[in-house]
Amino acid sequence: MRTALLQITSSDDPAANLEMVRGLVGDAAGQAAAFVLTPEVTNCLSTSTTHQRAVLHHEEDDPTLAALREQAAALKIWLLIGSLALKTRGPDGRFSNRSFLIGPDGAVVARYDKIHMFDVQVSETEIYRESANYRPGTRAVVAEMPFGKLGLSICYDLRFPHLYAALAQAGAQVLTVPAAFSPVTGGAHWESLLRARAIETGCYVLAPAQTGTHPTSRGRQRTTHGHSLVISPWGEVLIDAATDPGIHIFDLDVSSVTEARRKVPSLTHMRHFDGP
Repeated sequence: MRTALLQITSSDDPAANLEMVRGLVGDAAGQAAAFVLTPEVTNCLSTSTTHQRAVLHHEEDDPTLAALREQAAALKIWLLIGSLALKTRGPDGRFSNRSFLIGPDGAVVARYDKIHMFDVQVSETEIYRESANYRPGTRAVVAEMPFGKLGLSICYDLRFPHLYAALAQAGAQVLTVPAAFSPVTGGAHWESLLRARAIETGCYVLAPAQTGTHPTSRGRQRTTHGHSLVISPWGEVLIDAATDPGIHIFDLDVSSVTEARRKVPSLTHMRHFDGP
């Protein structure tokens, strides 16, 4: 399946982001991509809770989701919206960080809420407390696609290998890791972790990423690592998008999954054990 990763620099303006993403999705489809993937928080990258409360929507009212579903149907493509920041009706008022797989008829085939929250102190000045504003998900998700099964994840999930082992054991042949990675942790760990997840599971890993310095009207400005990656089931880097926004196209062939797992069938060798 001809597949396209979009590397973008989202601002905190959902309407402007939607216009930009729609253009890129259309261009990717024009290059014969039948499966297009966008990064984490495609609709709004913001550090201001006040601003988010003003511009975000609930899923059923979200204009980005509605427009991209309509576009996927018009172009007859599969579309992974890496994630949208959305309002919830939870009593604590926190948002959701939710990935959507859209089918070529525009229907939502699968939803996944990010399970692991990015609560870290990278440096004296770079501190993140994602759980203060986002509700963690509780359910891993595998979805059916024409080529096989897709395992969904988001960004910081990448550091928890048991999630990817569970997805692969549930039949996933391709793992998605849309992200907005910090430049510090991205430079140190991004590629290594993605290659490890591919090698451990014998899966393709598709990781569309946010990149660059993100325009903001309120709150602290953010910069992200970029380097959207496609990793083969053998752990090879097939695409590295560097740091410029753009479209990156390749042909996804899951027969490579079968071959990698034949050579090293580690998924069938997992054993339960006691302790420590």
